[in-house]
Amino acid sequence: MRPSVFRASLTQRLLPTAIIALGLLQPALADELKLQENAPDRYIVVKGDTLWDISGKFLKDPWKWPQIWNMNKEEIKNPHWIYPGDVIVLDTSGGSPRLRLLGNDKNDALRGNAKLNPRVRVTQFDAQAAPAIPAKAIEPFMAKPLVVDEAEFRAAPRIAQAPTEHLTITTGDKAYAVGVGGGQSGDQWQVYHGGKELRDPDTKEVLGYEVTYVGDAITKATGEVSTLQLSKAVQEVTVGDRLVPRPRKEYNNYVPHTPEANIQGKVLSTYGGVNDAGPYTTVVVNRGQRDGLELGHVLFIYKAPRHIRAENSKEESLMTPPEKIGNLFIYRVFPKLAYGLVLDSTVPVNLLDQVRKPGL
Repeated sequence: MRPSVFRASLTQRLLPTAIIALGLLQPALADELKLQENAPDRYIVVKGDTLWDISGKFLKDPWKWPQIWNMNKEEIKNPHWIYPGDVIVLDTSGGSPRLRLLGNDKNDALRGNAKLNPRVRVTQFDAQAAPAIPAKAIEPFMAKPLVVDEAEFRAAPRIAQAPTEHLTITTGDKAYAVGVGGGQSGDQWQVYHGGKELRDPDTKEVLGYEVTYVGDAITKATGEVSTLQLSKAVQEVTVGDRLVPRPRKEYNNYVPHTPEANIQGKVLSTYGGVNDAGPYTTVVVNRGQRDGLELGHVLFIYKAPRHIRAENSKEESLMTPPEKIGNLFIYRVFPKLAYGLVLDSTVPVNLLDQVRKPGL
């Protein structure tokens, strides 16, 4: 029977001639690899698979994907795509488990030179390849940020006047904006309403603003006061709403990996119209780029400590111990905040639940 636990070795290198390795031979991330009890010897990738799903078929800890592939830091940020039809082989012949990719002429052509040249940087996700996490779960938050950095929000252009004395604007209406700056006719904008402050629950620092997407607009003429036309309105647009340049549709497919910094934070907001966030729900955490958080980082989620009900006033005040309830995949990072997708949670995730680097 194959042992389920192997210690990573920096000296063992597996180079089967008939197999194409996805990772360059760099030192593996420290920590042991625990295989699933029923880990297959090989797996054929099917449409709809994610890197997280595939990793979970082999590993008890799916975030250790880079370790079992023996990937370096650049490959984590710029992975070699895995496509439906690829055959992934679990190789334990050297004592350390490694995943290898069998040659596939069709899919090798799709991968092009990326597997041969580590300097190649792919910034646009190939829609045919297996994504890190379910793309449909995060698409609304990639195209329409509902959290805006404080400085960005304060400096954003704003709608300053409606076409009539009415304050509301709808699809097809003109609007007048200030702060557009050196743009040009044809520039596309997203329009956001509100600006609820998101404060750090401990330091009370304003980390950003939570906004509501209300529509799209196009610049028709520029100047100190620019003329826009509202091309789409999903809600009423009003004077004072902010403008954010429409982002390019881009998805960087970073693979799951753990932060180097000892990151600890809390859940500030949940989306999807729910108070109890379950699997594939987006949450906002009070940590961002300045804290060392980056795309693809995996954090553990812990239920926030709760007071133990005392029977009388003489009893000591006690709290429930930390309890891990799920994993969080960070997929969009702002200076002080980040979006994370809840994965395989055992109980609902709520505001002020804790997130931290695995192992802390």
